[in-house]
Amino acid sequence: MMAMSEESEEKEMYLRAHEQGKERLIAVCDCEILGRRFSEGQLRLDVSPDFFGCEKASRVEVEAALASATMANFAGQKAVLYAISLGYVEEDNVLSIDGILCAQMVRM
Repeated sequence: MMAMSEESEEKEMYLRAHEQGKERLIAVCDCEILGRRFSEGQLRLDVSPDFFGCEKASRVEVEAALASATMANFAGQKAVLYAISLGYVEEDNVLSIDGILCAQMVRM
């Protein structure tokens, strides 16, 4: 079993920052869903490397990036549950598209 500090350093999500003017959008997704598309009814989720990036990040790095975010998109169970645990997303605001959790955060 891994110690908590080792677990928090494991790079299990992809992270990408998009900046335009004063806006800073952080995109975070689980590693195993990058490059995949999901759909359910009218809902679509494209976990594109162009948007979510190709840089793996640890939970510590994700938390640091979110501290300065004005907006954030999360895709995948690890990413969404971590966002909830940090208080960025409320469980009631999480969508599931073809079994994949996704959520957004906007800081006003």
